[in-house]
Amino acid sequence: MIQSADLQSADQWKADRWSRLLGLIEEIAVHNGFQQKHWPKNKGGVELKDFTQFQEECPFTTKDQLARDRAENPPYGTNLTYPINQYTRYNQTSGTLGEPMAWLDTPGDWQWMLENWNVVLKNAGVRKGAKCFFAFSFGPFLGFWTAYEAAMQRGCLCIPGGGQSSEQRLKIILEQGVEYLFCTPTYALHLLEVANEAGIDLSGNQLRSIIVAGETGGSEKGMREKISKQWNGVQIYDHYGMTEVGPVAYEIPGQLGGLRIIQESYFAEVVDPQSEQSIPNGELGELVLTTLGRVGCPVLRYRSGDLVKVEEGVDEKGISTFDLIGGILGRADDMVVVRGVNLYPASVDAVIRKFDEVQEYRVYKERVGSMLELTIEVEASLEVAILIEVALKESFSLRIPVESVDRGTFPRFEMKAKRWEDK
Repeated sequence: MIQSADLQSADQWKADRWSRLLGLIEEIAVHNGFQQKHWPKNKGGVELKDFTQFQEECPFTTKDQLARDRAENPPYGTNLTYPINQYTRYNQTSGTLGEPMAWLDTPGDWQWMLENWNVVLKNAGVRKGAKCFFAFSFGPFLGFWTAYEAAMQRGCLCIPGGGQSSEQRLKIILEQGVEYLFCTPTYALHLLEVANEAGIDLSGNQLRSIIVAGETGGSEKGMREKISKQWNGVQIYDHYGMTEVGPVAYEIPGQLGGLRIIQESYFAEVVDPQSEQSIPNGELGELVLTTLGRVGCPVLRYRSGDLVKVEEGVDEKGISTFDLIGGILGRADDMVVVRGVNLYPASVDAVIRKFDEVQEYRVYKERVGSMLELTIEVEASLEVAILIEVALKESFSLRIPVESVDRGTFPRFEMKAKRWEDK
């Protein structure tokens, strides 16, 4: 039951959140060239009364629009609210779907992102003094930079893994008694593979949790169980963020996967990718995000391209929740149609990951006449390849040939894995 004090807290939370959006809009209406051009009506001052009107008045922002702005106004584009000398952080998008985009942050905006990551750390049980290892290259990709600095501010002992081989990283994890490992789901499995090949005994590791990000799979049951089992029962915590928006979500309390948007910092929506209309809870749609505290390089109603199923509710204090059931389920632009069946890479991955023997795999797309066909190669035995082919047919009512290849055929990935290729 929600008490009256909680209701007051919920009302204050709503007022503070709305105030943050109005403050952001007021600032960028005066100083941000990209936003003035993108939302010209706001330049004269839009009188907004609630988030619903904001959705009606403000246009969507897309990655293509941001990329075009940077191409026309190199190197940083015009989505800058302040003079360039007020920015102290440079990062790039991963470039998964094109050329990487530069992204700048002011000290205040960077601290805002660290505070968001602190929410992730708190909900993963990371305490002051904990030993944290970051299996990340520490290049220009935003990645775990903010996680590292947030953990440092939290009072953790932070150990960077940049410039090290996987074997060296494993030895540090053991020698230093690391309690929290930060990496992608794929890389957590790859470290186990390296340990087996190098004869490194991980039975004495002191890991309490692995906090994953960077790709889908962190909330997928099969992937979570596989990582946990092979790391001797360690807990898995999913996280979601993007260079364009920052750290967005932490794992829904309960240790069952799924993501909860940090609503103090983001206004989230889910829309149909084609019609761009809002969709009901429980239906598959595209996540749209507005940053409420990243003023120097903001995005309003940004189409993330990530597919989710939302469940809205309230917590025990009456504060509204915006949960992504099953986490990130795929990419709107990654869907392929094979003989009339819609397939997403994340769905195919979920089937393949049920087979522990598979270390890596590749999916090849080929146009045969007017039809798109898929073939899959897996680093596993012929028997397992046959079983995967059967499992795929059971899941999608579609025969996809699966072939066995030798172990070590495919490269391993530290950050976002790229497994789908044109043949």
